[in-house]
Amino acid sequence: MPPRKTVAEPQPFVVKRSRIQGRGGWATRDIKKGEWIVEYVGEKITWAESDRRYDDEKMSRHHTFLFTLDKRYVIDAANEGNDARYINHSCDPNCEAVITKGHIYIAALRNIKKGEELFYDYSYARDKNTTEEDEKLYVCRCGSAKCRGTILEAPKKRKKRAHHAAARRGHTAGRKKVGKKAGSGAKGKKRSSAGTKARTRR
Repeated sequence: MPPRKTVAEPQPFVVKRSRIQGRGGWATRDIKKGEWIVEYVGEKITWAESDRRYDDEKMSRHHTFLFTLDKRYVIDAANEGNDARYINHSCDPNCEAVITKGHIYIAALRNIKKGEELFYDYSYARDKNTTEEDEKLYVCRCGSAKCRGTILEAPKKRKKRAHHAAARRGHTAGRKKVGKKAGSGAKGKKRSSAGTKARTRR
């Protein structure tokens, strides 16, 4: 059995002003491809509780720290969270979110140089009820040449799954992406327009 991966210590990034959105995470040393940079932690709550706490329809700007863990729970990093919540979205990321054994980790997709800002693709879930209004609410300003203009996942054929539209999503280790936030970004809000989500930005 291969050795269990561990999270980097000390934390290989600091939080400071980002050119894209609020604050972001910046590498303080070279980070190798595949390295687990940090665990995304926070209060573990149900989707129902995330809906009670956050309502997209009342937000002028989507702003939460929700991340889909599985079909029942999301992580709300607004409570008990760490610096992982400040890592920004990009449509051309150098990191990815990995979900394994009930934990969410941010891992390097490629070798990252000291001084680079860290990014992963939030890929908020979309469904048949996603509207143009949702596209505007979850607009992306990453500035990448690969920018798709929204933090919502790229349109594609997929089986319908229960999830919050505003939550970040991650990959389940050894399996396909889970349906979210990791809502990614999660948010309870209506389970219509952008799916039903969970996670978000600062």
